[in-house]
Amino acid sequence: MKMSATIKDVAKLAGVSISTVSRVINDSKPVSSEVKKKVLDAIEELGYRPNEVARTLVTKKSFLIGVIVTDIGNSYVAQMVRGIEEVGKMYNYDILLCSSYGDKETELRFIQLLNRKQVEGIVLLSEIVNEEVKEQMNLLNIPFVYLNRYFYIEDFPTVSIDNHDAAYEMTNYLLKLGHENIAYVTTDEELEYSLEKLKIAGYRKAIEEYGKYSEVLCYTKGYNIEDGYEIGKDILNLKHTHNITAVFCSHDELAIGLMNYLYDNDIKVPEDISIAGYGDIKIASTYRPRLTSIKEPYYDIGAVAIRWIIKELKGEELEKNHIKLPFQILKRESCAKLEE
Repeated sequence: MKMSATIKDVAKLAGVSISTVSRVINDSKPVSSEVKKKVLDAIEELGYRPNEVARTLVTKKSFLIGVIVTDIGNSYVAQMVRGIEEVGKMYNYDILLCSSYGDKETELRFIQLLNRKQVEGIVLLSEIVNEEVKEQMNLLNIPFVYLNRYFYIEDFPTVSIDNHDAAYEMTNYLLKLGHENIAYVTTDEELEYSLEKLKIAGYRKAIEEYGKYSEVLCYTKGYNIEDGYEIGKDILNLKHTHNITAVFCSHDELAIGLMNYLYDNDIKVPEDISIAGYGDIKIASTYRPRLTSIKEPYYDIGAVAIRWIIKELKGEELEKNHIKLPFQILKRESCAKLEE
């Protein structure tokens, strides 16, 4: 059985001391490019692999970032994780991925698990509010970024688009298409920390600026396609009682569900009513008619989140805690201009 190479073997082949090999591996002190090349060539020739556990104990660096997600099966979650992973690789960091499936206790348990694995930072991608996370992360005292499509917690660094401005711009777009009566479909904005408060404020501001129109808010039980389908009956009633010609949904899933209901009831989109969404999840561009939506840059959100952690670990200057990324309105076939 062939014995694996040791650091002593590398030093001997390269003609340098063991401490020099250690400096090259851990990048702890400057080494001339010539010596560094000799050591790296010897490592490659011998197939030497440093003992990661021992290396972590010596350098206090594991080069691991913990990532807790709701469900990797969600397309937007997968895009964020891809951004996290690819940028992590650029800086020689690997990720440890855990799925909580929206359970508070599981989120907390994974935070403790990742700490035992000696991760240097954690990205939590959640869809719930879990205030106990605050306590846990304060105790750990490692870099932490909180990502959530539905809620915010003020104290945590986060990466998102400007939800107020995005809702304002989409409402303006529909107004400019000639839609005077626009319904906004949302969930209960009274929930503490709900991002819906920001979106509703943006929608309301656009309506008020036009002066002659009234806001029409319609509430669903949740965020899913099924919830969008269930609100369909109310939307049809509003179409008759308030002459609603366009509906702006706070999430793409609601918009897709609503369009399914309209299809089942022989109401054509956009000929009879225009529908807009929010998020640009994968199905938005494959559904027919393709959904007009606000594009949230999920890959970039993940990439910027891990970059923020790495900057903190390296002692680099950090942006403010709440990083806002640009958004786009993707104008597709589900919204039509009203004829004058």
